[in-house]
Amino acid sequence: MTPNISAPAGRSARKTVVGRVVSDKMDKTIVVQVERLVQEPRVGKYVRRFSKCYAHDEKEEAGPGDRVELMETRPLSKQKRWRLVRVVAKSPEAKA
Repeated sequence: MTPNISAPAGRSARKTVVGRVVSDKMDKTIVVQVERLVQEPRVGKYVRRFSKCYAHDEKEEAGPGDRVELMETRPLSKQKRWRLVRVVAKSPEAKA
């Protein structure tokens, strides 16, 4: 996924990405897998590449399998550089 650049009033533009929650076992932290398509140089075929982002989830509202939107923020810890904006879609397993 390509980052979406948006600028809220009074702030500089910040990157936003959408991904799937892999883990929520830490306190107020979620691990999100972000997928992007990259063109393979020799053949020209598009391949999926994945990145893991550590994000701050203040209200602990996201669970494993949920689709979430993240926004870039200042460094919150050694690895956390993102924060949860909203839960786009809940996981089907979470409803059961």
